Amino acid sequence: MTTTQTTNQTKVHTVKSIVEVQEQVYRFQREGYAKDNIFVLTHDKDRTARIADNTDAEKIGVSAEGLGTAIANIFRSNGDELRAKMRSLGISKQYAEHLESEMDRDKILVIAWGGREYIGDEFDPAVYYYPHYMI
Repeated sequence: MTTTQTTNQTKVHTVKSIVEVQEQVYRFQREGYAKDNIFVLTHDKDRTARIADNTDAEKIGVSAEGLGTAIANIFRSNGDELRAKMRSLGISKQYAEHLESEMDRDKILVIAWGGREYIGDEFDPAVYYYPHYMI
């Protein structure tokens, strides 16, 4: 039986430690996601950078979030910037708010991005979340 991996679907996993980050990154890589499309995100920029530097994950940069979002983020509060980064990857407003509250509780997001940039109120209704949330 042949299994086709879908790497154009965005997946978001919420984890608690750097060890879990690395394990999830490896799972996403085995599924066929390119290293450049696997991101880590925390509530603190320095923590995000440290985790990205010590795992095979990336920080969400201009190539993923788009130039307009990157420029606008210069003027946004930290929470607004985090939600904007998530929204640019296709995460809905409601889920972005929920995930930010998870990051407030020291959780780490590991995101395998499907590769499409979303603008404005657009979002991807097929994003896979783990653990599953009822929003």
